[in-house]
Amino acid sequence: MWPLVAAIAFLMVALSSDPFPDLLQCLNVSIVSSAACRAVFPGRITDNMVCASGTEGADACQGDSGGPLVCGNVLQGLVSWGTVEPCGQKGIPGVYTNICKYVDWIRMVMRNN
Repeated sequence: MWPLVAAIAFLMVALSSDPFPDLLQCLNVSIVSSAACRAVFPGRITDNMVCASGTEGADACQGDSGGPLVCGNVLQGLVSWGTVEPCGQKGIPGVYTNICKYVDWIRMVMRNN
């Protein structure tokens, strides 16, 4: 079983005609294995990425880039990209930047600034 994580953004209105929400939204998603993600996006998934998927119709969407993917109150990823609209299609995960791959760089930038 893959861990349950939370994606947080303003624009999680995939497959909806609702206007953009005024309040921050939170969505529970599950991590998708790299192999499964690579099967959906052949040749596009690197070790610097992590994929996650929720229920059909609920996903990060255009405008959510940079939003956090959180597990146990720890930042694990940032919304990066996904499928062309409509967002939240069944069986198509969202793609996030894998923060663990950038920890050394983040620490260096913080130390130097």
